Amino acid sequence: MSRNLDIGLVRAFVAVAESGSMTAAANALYVTQGAVSQQIKRLEASFGCSLFTRDARRIELSPVGERFLGQARQLLRLNDEILAEMNERPLHGPLRIGVPYDLMGPYFATIIKAFSDTHPHVEISLVCGTSPELADAIHGGTLDLAVVEEPAGVSADACLRVEPLVWVGARGGGAHRKRPLPLSMVAESCAFRPVVLAALDERGIRWRTVFESGGIEATTATVRSGLAITAWLASTVPADLDILGDDADLPPLPQFAIRLLLPAVGQPVAQEFARHVRAGLLRGA
Repeated sequence: MSRNLDIGLVRAFVAVAESGSMTAAANALYVTQGAVSQQIKRLEASFGCSLFTRDARRIELSPVGERFLGQARQLLRLNDEILAEMNERPLHGPLRIGVPYDLMGPYFATIIKAFSDTHPHVEISLVCGTSPELADAIHGGTLDLAVVEEPAGVSADACLRVEPLVWVGARGGGAHRKRPLPLSMVAESCAFRPVVLAALDERGIRWRTVFESGGIEATTATVRSGLAITAWLASTVPADLDILGDDADLPPLPQFAIRLLLPAVGQPVAQEFARHVRAGLLRGA
């Protein structure tokens, strides 16, 4: 016949072992000292051995008790994890996420997959757009969560990371030497656009736009073909393109912050996705 360990007895044993006192263990478990003493006796009787050595002044683990302590801690940890998991209500329902075009590939494909694997009952809808468009959607209540890019220092709230905005061109290309300077930007509402144009105007560099659209793929194609240059966050630059250095004779660009936007009252599913975003960007997704 199979025998079962009483988790309550095991918890009392660990409390006494860690505190070195029946009284302290009783206080921690909110029971009387006599109750703890009886629990230890019952556990020792079930094992047929002494788990503690006792004298008039102190109580210490016996060699058998020392061996059992690690296993007892593992048993309690597994018991508590199972209870927490079984009592937790799974997240479900719709989740509307907004992500800038340039961050979708480098970071969010991995983050969204990890979240979906963990919470399969959440119905994700993804909106890609420029940061100003996504911020407006949060304020308008059409998104549950958005990630936006803005110049560093504009706001310190919910800042996930800060990195440089850099000039990007084709590998070995010469578009950066042409005047007017050919630029390829995702859209007129792109968060990088006013910063880039202001930097060029301050340096007195004439420019023209080669391509403006809502697609990051088309922008990348114009840069890759050598028709134009663009500006992206350093971590999002494809490996086959060049980050243009000081020798390109282009003005320096500022640092940009990646921020997380949530409505004033965020839904639990959005809060959990926000936790995945923070973790993913912290480790670089």
